Order: sequence, then structure tokens, then C-alpha cells
Amino acid sequence: MTRKAARDAERVQGLAELERRLGHRFATPGLARQALTHRSYGASHNERLEFLGDSVLNCTVASLLYERFPALPEGDLSRLRAALVNQSSLSEIARDLGLGDRLRLGEGELKSGGFRRPSILADALEALLGAVYLDAGFEAVRACVERLLADRLERAEKSPVDKDPKTELQEHLQARRLQLPRYAVMKTEGEAYDQTFTVECRVDDLALTASGSGASRRAAEQAAAAGVLARLERSPRRRKP
Repeated sequence: MTRKAARDAERVQGLAELERRLGHRFATPGLARQALTHRSYGASHNERLEFLGDSVLNCTVASLLYERFPALPEGDLSRLRAALVNQSSLSEIARDLGLGDRLRLGEGELKSGGFRRPSILADALEALLGAVYLDAGFEAVRACVERLLADRLERAEKSPVDKDPKTELQEHLQARRLQLPRYAVMKTEGEAYDQTFTVECRVDDLALTASGSGASRRAAEQAAAAGVLARLERSPRRRKP
């Protein structure tokens, strides 16, 4: 038996455990298999399910937040949703579900560690939720999402809504009628499945720059924006020339 065939056999046996963790038993198991199939593996891959799952996930999380936080304004709800469905959060949930061990990947992706790559894991989770939707409808997806996000939703109820650095910087500059910051990737280091991005944030009107690093471009941009905010706090108020 080839390495690829052995991994496929393990994934079939592991479907019941995945269903238990997910909280949904598939009436059509083929949907789950497709959701866990990367495009590198074959033609019947998960990208269309990912497209569907992304939309269903956002709608589901929006409805959960709307019900749980009746007093929060739209902006705070949007920030909470963004924090819950970003790549970092989704890839962590996917790891907890053990999706990496169940993904069907081509040999090239297997060798490069694709089963550990945050983008592939997050995409697979969205595809899996798309599969649940097709298998049993919106309420089934909602039950899965509420189960998967239970700890994160509970933490959100106990802590105030914080603005992320990019949002805070943008609102600060808009209030002063200054141009919005520009972000540029300065370098990318590491293997494809474990990369570190370095991004520069530049505010031309204030002649301020800062750089930040992270496991994704988005995370690096947030770190760079935080750096500019820190410099703004230390600097005297500057006027636009």
C-alpha cells in the first residue's frame, strides 16, 4: 500500500471521530470527503464548498452575535465577527478538529507540510461547514458553529470589544482628515507551511513608518499598525503639511 493510500484509509476510519467532534453525522459522507480534498489531490476538490462555507459561516456567526449581544452597535459586532472568522481563528479550530490528519493532499503538498498550513486548514474548515449545509441545512451548520466557537463566544461575552490596531489607526487618521496608511510586504521567510511575513506600515502625512511580523500577512499588518500607533502616542501632535 502506498503512503497516499494508507493515509486515505486512515481518513475514512477517522470520519466517525470527526463527526463526533463536529457534532454532525453526515447523511452523505461523500460531502465530507470532498470538503477535505485539496485541489492538489484531484479534480473533485473542496474549493466550491469553501466558497459556500465562507458565506454560511459569516451569516451564522452574524446571527449568533446579533442574538448574544443585543446592545452592541454594528461596528463592534463587525469587529467581533472578524476576530472569530479570521484565518488564525479558523486554523486553530481546524487543528482542534484534527483536520490536518484527515486532509487529502497531493504528494507535493504532503511533502511541503500542507496539512499544517493555516490557509489550507482554514479553507478546509469552511468547506466542511459548506458540506454540512448541503447535507442538512442552515440550522445544522448553526449548531456546529455554535459548538466550535463556544469557548470563543464565552470569552467575548466576558471581555470588552477591542478595536484591532488597523481599525484604530484608520479611525484616528480619518478623524484628523489625513490619508490612510499604506502597507507593503517587505519580506517573507520560512517554508510554505510555516512562513513569517514582515510588513511596513507608512503614514505619509505624518512621516511615520513601522514594521511588524506575523504568521500571515494580515497578522503582520496588524503588528505594523500597532507600531505606528505606539509612535503616535510618543510623538507630539503633527500637522498635515
